[in-house]
Amino acid sequence: MTLKEWFNDKPRGSKAAMANSIGISRTWMALLISKSRLPSAELCNAIDLYTNGEVARVDLRPDLFGELDRA
Repeated sequence: MTLKEWFNDKPRGSKAAMANSIGISRTWMALLISKSRLPSAELCNAIDLYTNGEVARVDLRPDLFGELDRA
């Protein structure tokens, strides 16, 4: 699942809450949602944990986690 899909049914303020919780700005969160920027490995892990695995790190960065998570 993508971040954009995950936020579809979330209430107003959810993006800011996640950004604050994982230590990034709302602007950076918007760039991640739009896929204009790629998250670091650490940020992928933080998003995975925050969403309880609904937005998996392999979905965010298959180039980093694809083989590792499929093994």
